[in-house]
Amino acid sequence: MIRGLIFDLDGVLVNTNPLHARAWQELAEELGIPLTPADHEAFLGISRAQCLEILLKKGNRSLSESEKERLCTRKNDRYREMIGTLTPAALLPGVLEFLRAARAEGYRTALGSVSKNAEFVLKKLEITAFFDAVIDGTRIVNGKPNPEVFLKGAEALGLPPEQCLVFEDSAAGIEAAHRGGMKAIGIGTARLLPSAELTIPGFSGVMPDALLAQLP
Repeated sequence: MIRGLIFDLDGVLVNTNPLHARAWQELAEELGIPLTPADHEAFLGISRAQCLEILLKKGNRSLSESEKERLCTRKNDRYREMIGTLTPAALLPGVLEFLRAARAEGYRTALGSVSKNAEFVLKKLEITAFFDAVIDGTRIVNGKPNPEVFLKGAEALGLPPEQCLVFEDSAAGIEAAHRGGMKAIGIGTARLLPSAELTIPGFSGVMPDALLAQLP
């Protein structure tokens, strides 16, 4: 029986992925490293440091740890500038209704995001109160596909992993859920998230109990 719902943030509750992409694109252009849409897709669901490593490998660059930290900070500062303008209107369609229904139907809820800005974004979206626990990049050591963020989410909810369901929009996140012993619903398409137990395009018109009844 599923009793806990764990949500990724970017691309699941709010579409900040284009803002991440813009910030990375600006940094890549400064470094003279071209990025393709496929490169940006590879950045989904993983940590800032992991993204930078991918970028540097693509550009065949080798930097000191202090320089890497400086670039990650620059990227994050630019991203925070952009998300500073977020309002509840930025929530993806159906998200607020789904979260309200999840609480009404008795599910425990947690956020499981590698973003270190997750709590800031939740406050801007005015949905912090919908979560019993928030596990973000400041509370984990290992990024996805390591299952740490979801395992800590389950622990914070006081539930075993098998009683938790993850909502994710990235292949790395789906893998992390499975490695943690949890089922996952993909937000997107089955073509891009073939290992998810179920995929939906979004939360519009979707209610928790009815959705979970479709799980294999």
